[in-house]
Amino acid sequence: MGESESFLSHLVELRQRLVRALAVVLIFVLCLFPWARDIYAILAMPMLEAMPKGGQMIATDVIGPFLVPLKVTMLVAFVAALPYVLYQAWAFVAPGLYAHEKSLVLPLVITSFLLFLVGMAFAYFFVFPVIFKFMSSVAPQGVAWMTDIDKYFSFVLTSFIAFGVTFEVPIVVIVLVRSNIVSIEKLREARPYVVVGAFVIAAVFTPPDVVSQFLLAVPLCLLYELGLLVSRFFVSKTMQIPTEVVASKAGHQPGH
Repeated sequence: MGESESFLSHLVELRQRLVRALAVVLIFVLCLFPWARDIYAILAMPMLEAMPKGGQMIATDVIGPFLVPLKVTMLVAFVAALPYVLYQAWAFVAPGLYAHEKSLVLPLVITSFLLFLVGMAFAYFFVFPVIFKFMSSVAPQGVAWMTDIDKYFSFVLTSFIAFGVTFEVPIVVIVLVRSNIVSIEKLREARPYVVVGAFVIAAVFTPPDVVSQFLLAVPLCLLYELGLLVSRFFVSKTMQIPTEVVASKAGHQPGH
């Protein structure tokens, strides 16, 4: 009965924290909705600036002019509420972690959030202008280069996720080394495979042109090297933690 009650209490707590997180996201959506058109205009700025003079975006769906700005507002609201969402996730799992795990997880969560934002900013301020200007320059003469606002939002969302996840590579490398799952030497040996994998990922998540693929693959490789460099500072701690955990567990055994 005790284990069953404990499991149910965890489910209740998880439900409460999910409801709180969703409520905060909804509050942000309601607060930002009056400026939904302005938010979409900011998102569409890199595309509009790259278009020829007089160019504009189109809406092929009847409810597209309302629905797409709403989707963009929901995306911005989620990003704005993400610190609170991550706090709720942290508060749920923290009681079951060791002290050394808490000291590692919280900084990694904060750093991951910041790196994801940096990845999105990199895509918006650097990648989008380069890609859109390149696409505009290669458009055949007499062809009106424009796009549907819903397709543009899908492209932007995919790019944000791709570049945001790409900028998480140093965190992944650090966690692998810190957890003693893979050694730095093995990760260094895997460099050729990482380079090939980076260009394969870039080919999947970017438009089929060399410029955009390089803009994703090259940062991914550089961030992998950054993760290897930073993870060197965690090697000694990696070897100490299992010993401490084993010693603490052994202290509770009979006869110690």
